[in-house]
Amino acid sequence: MLDTLKRVSEEALQEIEEEKKIRKTDEIFLLFAMGSQFDHLIKQSLEKSGVFCMVSDPKSVTAEDVRKIAPKGIILSGGPASVHTDPPPFDDRIFDLDIPVLGICLGFQMWAKHLGASVVSAAKREFNIHALSITDVTEELFYGCEHVTPVLQSHGDIIEPNHIFRVLASTDNSPVAAGRYKNLWGVQFHPEVTETIQGGQMFENFCFRICGAKDRYPAEKEAERKIAELREKVGDENVLVALSGGSDSSTAIYLLKEAKKGRKGKIKAIYIKGVDRPDDEAYVKEYFGSRDWVELKIVDATEDFLVALKGKLVMKEKRRAMKGIYHDILQREAKLFGAKFIMQGTLYTDISETGGGYQSGATKAVIKEHHNVNHDWDDLVELTPLADCVKDGGRNIGRSIGVPEDLLTRHPFPGPGLVVRIDGEVNAQSLAIAREVDRIYIEELRRWNLYYTVWQVGAVVTNTTTTCTKGDDAVKGIVIIIWAVWSVNGFTAQAAELPNDFLKHVDRRITNEIREVGATAYRLTGKPPSTIEIG
Repeated sequence: MLDTLKRVSEEALQEIEEEKKIRKTDEIFLLFAMGSQFDHLIKQSLEKSGVFCMVSDPKSVTAEDVRKIAPKGIILSGGPASVHTDPPPFDDRIFDLDIPVLGICLGFQMWAKHLGASVVSAAKREFNIHALSITDVTEELFYGCEHVTPVLQSHGDIIEPNHIFRVLASTDNSPVAAGRYKNLWGVQFHPEVTETIQGGQMFENFCFRICGAKDRYPAEKEAERKIAELREKVGDENVLVALSGGSDSSTAIYLLKEAKKGRKGKIKAIYIKGVDRPDDEAYVKEYFGSRDWVELKIVDATEDFLVALKGKLVMKEKRRAMKGIYHDILQREAKLFGAKFIMQGTLYTDISETGGGYQSGATKAVIKEHHNVNHDWDDLVELTPLADCVKDGGRNIGRSIGVPEDLLTRHPFPGPGLVVRIDGEVNAQSLAIAREVDRIYIEELRRWNLYYTVWQVGAVVTNTTTTCTKGDDAVKGIVIIIWAVWSVNGFTAQAAELPNDFLKHVDRRITNEIREVGATAYRLTGKPPSTIEIG
């Protein structure tokens, strides 16, 4: 499956058509991610609207490529570049295709300059929340919005007033805070963040009023269909569910909950502890530990994982070792529970990346082996109700049946857990350190209200040691690399600029509270050339 559109080849067109079938739509939107720290929030806003949005590479996608795709609409995000001192790479002919465009911050400045408007460095830059005064709330982009509404601004350049396009809104320091010219709409603020109270309405207006989209991913109907299928298939039998507390397994078990209403047979959720993060276990206990419709069992498999991982240095081998323990535990627990069915939150994406075919049956290269794909279960029928869904489609199904938003919007985390965040062999010491470092890091991100400002974070336990002083002696301590990224879908990423005070505080906690750690470092390399996870 395509993560980011780079060139429109026959293969790319085939993959787009395949995903359209999965999403049950003939419509597509293109998001040109220009490098804003909020790019992932734009994607999430469009996903919640139920439209199919594909991230596009502004450096390589041309007007000819866009014409072949024929999107309903185009969104250009903000970014760190300046159109008058350091113009970002982009084919400006895309603006002339008569396709509706919504430019956000830098994206607005890009089409404004393309038309001949003057974009200059502002005497008064705007950061934080400002009051947006909308000239005409009957304008399609602002339909249903208040005349004055709070918006988040984060920019140093401004568009000077001009006669070229119509000004739709302003703030104290931005006389042109929103504008329109024919098929081009632009806003200087960020509608994708929660501080812009009516930003969601603006995205809805762009997609459905301006672009004329008709298709929303039919989450409610899909949920009803999946529940009916599960009810018929499962009947009064017991079902064992592999539960991680992430969006996919949480949505799967909520579907099963609805399917089992009024029926006999029990639901038992198995949470496997050992290579997980403390945050994962905490969420599972909070949301599933005291519910009358599911029995939760936490299996501590730390020792089993350590035995299986002993001597494994290559990541592919470590992934397979983890998968084997995962399989054996679920098989054993299903037998003890008397379950006829076993359920996983496996997505179409997981199957595809593990080499599963398209709907056409064509084979694919193996990108990485997922722990929840290609199991042979003895005397068990596997249930994967989300196997025909991609991530955002599954999330929307979850929303339609009441899965808590906290479970749906957690940071993505690899199935093999902390195995992929330990350099070299996984042993008792490195695993304990990895769990404790992760606990401190996530805890502080939430405390500082930074968790949802980034796409994903992590900490790597390296094989590198450094001389350090703890007490009166010079000792060797492990180096920990912490990282955080801004991304849209994980295909590309850039290092997030977390506050220095926060990073220093996290460093102090990690080095003071974990005896074996001698130093922390912050990774600045993005993807490419690096990958997000070391494994």
